[in-house]
Amino acid sequence: MLEGLRIASQHRIGRVILGIVMGFIALSFAVWGIGDVFRGFSTKRLAKVGSGEITVEAYRGAYQNELRRLQQRARRAITNEEARRYGLDEQVLQRMITELTLDQKARALGLAIGDPDVLKLVRDENVFKGPTGKFDSDRFKQILRDAGYTERSFLAEQKSGYVRKELTDSVVGAMEPPQLVLEALHRFRNEARDVDYFELPAAAAGEIAAPSEEELKKYFEDREQSFRAKEYRRLVILAATPASLAKPQEVSEEEARKLYDEVKTKRYGTAEKRHLRQLLFAAKDEADAALKRLEGGLSFEALATERKLATKDIDLGLLEAKDLGEIKLSDKVFAPEKPGFVGPVQTAFGYAILEIEKIVPSVVTRSFEQTRDELRGEIARERAAPQVQKVHDAIEDQRAGGKALAEAAKSLGLEVVAVEATDASGRDKAGQEIPSVFGSEDLLKAAFASDVGVDNDTVATRDGGYLWFEVAKVEPARQRSFEEAKPNVEIAVREERLQKALAAKADALAAELRAGKTIADVAKSAGAESRRANDVKRAPNPAIPNAAIIAVFDTPVHGAGSVAVDGGRLVFRVENATTQPYDASSLEAKAAAEQMKPAFTNDILEQYVGALEKIYNVSINQKALEAATGGEQDQ
Repeated sequence: MLEGLRIASQHRIGRVILGIVMGFIALSFAVWGIGDVFRGFSTKRLAKVGSGEITVEAYRGAYQNELRRLQQRARRAITNEEARRYGLDEQVLQRMITELTLDQKARALGLAIGDPDVLKLVRDENVFKGPTGKFDSDRFKQILRDAGYTERSFLAEQKSGYVRKELTDSVVGAMEPPQLVLEALHRFRNEARDVDYFELPAAAAGEIAAPSEEELKKYFEDREQSFRAKEYRRLVILAATPASLAKPQEVSEEEARKLYDEVKTKRYGTAEKRHLRQLLFAAKDEADAALKRLEGGLSFEALATERKLATKDIDLGLLEAKDLGEIKLSDKVFAPEKPGFVGPVQTAFGYAILEIEKIVPSVVTRSFEQTRDELRGEIARERAAPQVQKVHDAIEDQRAGGKALAEAAKSLGLEVVAVEATDASGRDKAGQEIPSVFGSEDLLKAAFASDVGVDNDTVATRDGGYLWFEVAKVEPARQRSFEEAKPNVEIAVREERLQKALAAKADALAAELRAGKTIADVAKSAGAESRRANDVKRAPNPAIPNAAIIAVFDTPVHGAGSVAVDGGRLVFRVENATTQPYDASSLEAKAAAEQMKPAFTNDILEQYVGALEKIYNVSINQKALEAATGGEQDQ
């Protein structure tokens, strides 16, 4: 064949034919994907930044490492699809582009760091120090193994990181938030308003006429998607948690009462307090002589005056036993049943004589009988905690042997919980929360990312337990018919009409306030009582709901308005507004500057890096990005 091509190429007609054939071949290569070679991308290059590049392999390794860390934090498996939905693929790529951009700028500026300096900086990192406060080689190696690094790759990455930090610190290191911004933040945070208001209940809207069939149908047709039936799943759940394995009935009355005596003042009331005054002496003989004088009638104040001590120097205030610090001291001070003198007691500061001026008895708001079951449950959970891992291992062994979840549970004397239908938020078809889902958001996420027949990973719980689940049935989301949705449609129509009528009435009352009527007169005409909230700031306030606070600050001083709140609407008038003068030297101002500095410097850095990326002409091979994270296969 090659000899034939050589002979054909010696003739003019043959050369023309060969040229046409080779043109078709080149065109076919371009059509089937070789065009990337001519456009500057190789199959291994994912992104190009100036003279540098990010390879597919480097990106895939960084992406997998970040995905593994995310799974460790979430304590559950996370699919590629879920990670991309969170934007993990774009975040990893952007971080790598930023690092490569800064690396090139650092090289252009001649910035570098020597290996000995890198080793010293790594050794000084607190995370690698052991209990003695010194660099721990074993701890260092363990952390690197857990993070998926070799020692060489970690030191190389740290070397680049330290150089990048030098560069970015030179850009933003000395920057402070502008004074104008800090003053604006001060005014925003500290503006205080006095507000007069009254609540207009839903009943004030009057009777709402029942909608006709035609109105309901029209409302349904305009908002059909709002009345779709959700996706529901039937789940089989097995729990191995301290709570599920606990046996409160095996905890005795004596054990529960002992725990009650230990915690009753901390949890269910207040501990005993004593008002104390104290005098310290260097020698015990001196303290003994002083105590005799006090017992002989000398007042504590007189003795303090002799020692040139003011009242504030001897008054310890109202203290609990734990406030005294030293057990020996607290035992002696809280032993007497009546006020009087205690001492001398040897302390770290000398020999102390104390006067018990007043005793405030402990107050317990809940009796043992009221807390018995709660305490038994707590003790039972603590006892069951060591059994959790044993049960976990036994269940996993059974599952590895091919047994279904219910069968594996039965072999250990446990029972599964069958949830007939739950939506993604843990509610049944009536909209009620399902207690048997154990309040685990992670379980619901995993269940709705799975399918029927899938062998699912275990879900860890926050109390150190485990949950297993099987998806028994999936009822897909669907569009409901008008007849199915009619009751919900009618409720929605009535609620919308009620809110409109209530808003119209509230706005009319607010207009009267703006016209000059007093809040008391307007409230009285609406059958309500006016109230005042002073010093309302842009922060939660016990008198006014958060939604109303937003509306209050959107209204000018001496203006009036209304806003929807639970159970009706709030009609209000802003009486006045004040703001304390800005003091740059105050603790509040300094704290605000420190709080704003990270956001301010991050914003400057984003602009700096963005400008560098334009200079270095960043380009991304989107197809290679999708292939690197499995996006092409999913599509």
